[in-house]
Amino acid sequence: MALFDLPLDELRAYRSSSVAPEDFDAFWAKSLEEAREFDLDVRFEPVDAGLPTVRVYDVTFAGFGGHPVKGWLRLPAAAEEPLPLVVEFVGYGGGRGLPHENLLWAASGRAHFVMDTRGQGSAWGGGGGTADPVGGAPQYPGFMTRGIDAPENYYYRRVFTDAVRAVEAARSHPLADASRTVALGASQGGGITLAVGGLVPDLVAVAPDVPFLCDFPRAITLTDRHPYREIGLFLKTHRGRTGDTLRTLSYFDGVHFAARGRAPALFSAALEDQTCPPSTVFAAFNAWGGDDKAIEVYDFNDHEGGGPFHEAARLRWLRSYA
Repeated sequence: MALFDLPLDELRAYRSSSVAPEDFDAFWAKSLEEAREFDLDVRFEPVDAGLPTVRVYDVTFAGFGGHPVKGWLRLPAAAEEPLPLVVEFVGYGGGRGLPHENLLWAASGRAHFVMDTRGQGSAWGGGGGTADPVGGAPQYPGFMTRGIDAPENYYYRRVFTDAVRAVEAARSHPLADASRTVALGASQGGGITLAVGGLVPDLVAVAPDVPFLCDFPRAITLTDRHPYREIGLFLKTHRGRTGDTLRTLSYFDGVHFAARGRAPALFSAALEDQTCPPSTVFAAFNAWGGDDKAIEVYDFNDHEGGGPFHEAARLRWLRSYA
């Protein structure tokens, strides 16, 4: 696929037409307040993963509605003092995987917490183990239209609330240095990272990689690739509901969370990415509220983005922060 979106010079100046609802901050303050009425109830259970250099814990904590959410915490086996903490969120359809997977951040000498995404974990990778016990109105198969009838019911209200609680859970471990917490993730994980970056004020850095869930008004009309296409197919059947649907999505748009983020940020975009079109990524990057921000651009890549090259870039970049 050749370039299909705006030229790079226009991407660097692009701004989303998405408008944040007037009660955006109040909506999220109430969502988190309601979640915190439940005890965090964090449990760290040691797991024998057959890794003599890495300690692994099976983690359970209370997320949205007090629902149990799973995660893994991985630590260098020799750690005795609190370490910089990396909290990671995973891509669409994936789960936390298996205990021996995803060892990069522990190998770099950091505490690494990866959150399972409720209801997902059955499309790729090593699977997940967190249910989404909340029902909802009719939806298109997938997660993008689950509860889309109202912001209070929307699936990502639960996921983003889980993600903030995941940061709190990870920080509660004695070998995690809460003052040096980084949030990161790719695709859906990048979109969740943006939400956390806008809702958790004291992160030392964020790294959203080819982030999903950004600039919904443009994304759902620019690409016909899933998962954004789920929304278009829902509206193809539910004619006349475009305005209400976009209103719900405006409470979850990464552009609006980005405007509230202040931590140093490293984004990435791929110019042939039809899953998360580069203009939607630049919409969030250009809206990011902090001055210390950078974006790595991969000219001839699709949604794989920089892959291992970007992992190396993140490792170099994070040396300055955690």
